[in-house]
Amino acid sequence: MVSGPSGAGKDTLVEGLLRRRPALKYSVSATTRTRRPDDVEGVDYFFVSRDEFERRAQHDEFLEWRQYNGNLYGTPRAFVERTLNDGYDLIMKPEVNGALAVKRTFPQATLIFIVPDRLSHLESRLAGRRTESTEEIAGRLSIAREEMKSIPNFDYLVINAERTLDGGELPAVDDLEAILKAERFRIHHFDEGTFKKLEQS
Repeated sequence: MVSGPSGAGKDTLVEGLLRRRPALKYSVSATTRTRRPDDVEGVDYFFVSRDEFERRAQHDEFLEWRQYNGNLYGTPRAFVERTLNDGYDLIMKPEVNGALAVKRTFPQATLIFIVPDRLSHLESRLAGRRTESTEEIAGRLSIAREEMKSIPNFDYLVINAERTLDGGELPAVDDLEAILKAERFRIHHFDEGTFKKLEQS
């Protein structure tokens, strides 16, 4: 799971990783926040009304859900469970408290905290979107300061530098891919049959 403060560049990094790893599945979250001009329904988020979101939450249709800066965000349970049962790697992008909640349900999940190389870049990135008021940006920055306190509860810290590689991708995409590769070789991913074959070879 990739998480971190708003404006840290999570969307760009995840998009870069998905381009490199087409077989990687992405878990689309549901939200009540207003759809931005460049948002794509079912790709960036599932945009639902607050009434609809609350109905789904009452029926336990979210693996986790949280209120963030006045809006509701949730991870659809059915998609996550089906994808994992089918044996796919799944990348999720919940907010920080949501990531920690998923970890409690799926202890095997890997948590990656994304931060910019300079905290001052958070404000400039948020302002650059031109989709939120000054008050909303201030609210996100206040939340970001609190979220940073959760870094010790994550497995990895990735610093998202502003500079790009020759191909236009951020260096942090390499870091995410390296983590993905390393996690695939953890012992708990191998079954007893694999160990027996090695012993008998």
